[in-house]
Order: sequence, then C-alpha cells, then structure tokens
Amino acid sequence: MIQSMPVVSHPYVGVPPEDAVICRFMDFDKFRDLFANEELYLRRTDLFKEDDPWEALPSDEYIRAALGLHRYDPTDELRLVSEQAFLRQNSEGYFITCWQIFDCETQHMWERYGKGVCVFSRLGLMKAQLDPMLDPITIGLVRYQEAQADPYNAIQFLFTKRGHFESEKELRIVLQCYDPLGNPNRHLDANNAPSREPRDECNPLNKWVHPCKRRRIDVKSLVTEIRMSPWATPNETAEVNLWVKNKNLSCPVKPSHIVILP
Repeated sequence: MIQSMPVVSHPYVGVPPEDAVICRFMDFDKFRDLFANEELYLRRTDLFKEDDPWEALPSDEYIRAALGLHRYDPTDELRLVSEQAFLRQNSEGYFITCWQIFDCETQHMWERYGKGVCVFSRLGLMKAQLDPMLDPITIGLVRYQEAQADPYNAIQFLFTKRGHFESEKELRIVLQCYDPLGNPNRHLDANNAPSREPRDECNPLNKWVHPCKRRRIDVKSLVTEIRMSPWATPNETAEVNLWVKNKNLSCPVKPSHIVILP
C-alpha cells in the first residue's frame, strides 16, 4: 500500500493559522488551466532566477559571515563560489507554487501577476489538498530579511527573499523531488574550474528533470471566492461564471474593489 506524505513542518519556516485567507493572482490562461485540469502547477525553483537572481540563495555577505570567509582571499572566494553553486543545484530538486496571505487588493499585484482573476481559499483547505500527496511538501511564509545570526539552512533559504518583495506577503508551497541520478558538480567546466551557476552547456540536467510538477486537486473543495480584475470585461466575467457553473462550484464571483480611472 502506497503511503501518502503529509505536509511536513520545518523549524525555520513560519506557518499561519488554518483559517488564514490565501489567494493567488493570475492571468486568464492560468485560471483556465487550473479549472480545466484541476492541477496545482509547481515550477522548478532555479527557474525563478529569471525574475529574481537570488532566488533560494543567501547573500554573499551572509555566507562569508556564517562560514568565516574573507573577501578577496582566493581560497575563501572559491569556497563562496562552490557554496552558491551547491545551493543553486540543490534548488533544482524543489518545485514551488506561490500564493499570498490576503490583506487587501493592490494594483501592483494585479499588474505584476496578471490582469485576470484572483482565486481565494484558506490555508486549512489548501493543506487538505496537499496532505494526500506522495511528495514531501513544506508550506509556509516567506521571510523578507536575512540575518547574520540565522542558521545555515537550505530550506530556510528557499523561504527567504529580498526586502523589496515584502509587499507580496507570499505563502510558498514547496514540493521536494530530487533527481536520483543528478550530478552535483554541474558547475565545474572541463578543467574543473568552478562557476556560481551550473554549466548547462557542458553539464546539462538529465532529460527527465522537468521544469514543473503538476499535482491533482479538487477545485470545488479548495476555492472559496473568485475576484475579477479591475480591467475585466463583461465577456471575461461571463466566462469565469461559466467555469464556476460547469465545475459546480458554489463560490461567489465578485468584481474587484479597485477602480481604475480612465
């Protein structure tokens, strides 16, 4: 009998209460995908570096302080490069879907993550969807400040971002799925010279390592409300109502509280 893998806690990851309202802003293509397939889409963590080069990585200053390394010392600088390369490659074994602890609508969130819809739920409902899954999953709040006193912990790095992202109040769902035959030295070139990033041109990921994971969910049990963007047209609102009707959801479809002046 296959055992499910319930959501696992981590001492360095904060978790809000079960009744916390969570949401995800998305464009219409992502909304249609969610409702048509009833799957969570989790993206491989290292691919987020396209948006944030420091995704899942601590700062160089933190590593130097934590490991007692000295700037400009050749041996210590090589150690720094190797540490950052290891953490980047470690992040290739984790897959993320990003939600938000809902406080209020902001034009920034609509514009950044898609002028489509905002899907609402509660943390307890989300955890009920994740608990039966076979993968180790950690869910928790993203921190927006690192401290030199923090322990040196790769999971904590996955849940820490730079301060300028603080307004997003992210709730992060992280699924672990390592490549069992992965090469941990993809950052070395033919002469064993290290790089901060994997050398994909000469040491590519194995072909079976996918850019995402998809996991089945029940949208009827998860979604509590859908809110249309401030730019939504009557046809788009009608389409969303049709999806809700076809999926037999009882959740309301509401207009945005934000008014965009012409």
